[in-house]
Amino acid sequence: MSTIAHAHCEDCFRGVKHSGDPVGKTVTIADVPTYVSEPPSSAAGSDPKKVVLFLADVYGPFYLNNQLIQDYFASEGFFVVGIDYFFGDPIYLHPEADFDRDTWFVKSRKQATEALPKWLEEVRKLYGSGAKYCAVGYCFGAPFVMDLGATDDIVAGAFAHPAFLNEDQFRNLKKPLFLSCAETDFTFPLEFRRRAEDILVEQKAQYQFQVFSGVQHGFAVRGDPDKSDDRWAKEESARGIIDWFKRFSA
Repeated sequence: MSTIAHAHCEDCFRGVKHSGDPVGKTVTIADVPTYVSEPPSSAAGSDPKKVVLFLADVYGPFYLNNQLIQDYFASEGFFVVGIDYFFGDPIYLHPEADFDRDTWFVKSRKQATEALPKWLEEVRKLYGSGAKYCAVGYCFGAPFVMDLGATDDIVAGAFAHPAFLNEDQFRNLKKPLFLSCAETDFTFPLEFRRRAEDILVEQKAQYQFQVFSGVQHGFAVRGDPDKSDDRWAKEESARGIIDWFKRFSA
């Protein structure tokens, strides 16, 4: 399988922590810690429910920036569930210079791959098989969105600055895909972005790209809000993703 997004880069591990007060809660679903953010009653709408499966970057769903993004999606009428497939061991807890990132990635990808099916099954019991499920993945979470997009488990998928992707995941895609990208991104550079689009066109897939100049990998989660390009790209990425989900979950 040909790589179409590299495993990781230095931008996966740095960025700016945002400020705000998260409104979600921590629950356990299928023995996995999960961040849950639910819409206000005025925004929830009627059945079927609309659910976002939030597949976090290496900072995990309980990192403040990710909590705030999930809360934003919830404010737009979605029930949001963020699986902690790191089981309390996100990358930012390891600032030590000699930390073995590669070993951590191998362990974490194995954990995530094993935990997701049972977790998703339980989520579907909680919110109903008739709910409209969407999935968004940031960096580490992107390949899981692609795998879900090859099934009927979701109605639409999205990712921002992805990692760990291969060409077959684009060929196997069945569901609409939103791609939120940075102009500067080692994991998903221009040549890979263009190759991904070539495959999507060949497959007659339903997709939308957005590419932001002046930002780099990680912008959608950890961009600097004091920089106008970062702030604009982060906000437009989140807005684009949730509008994409609204389109296919109506």
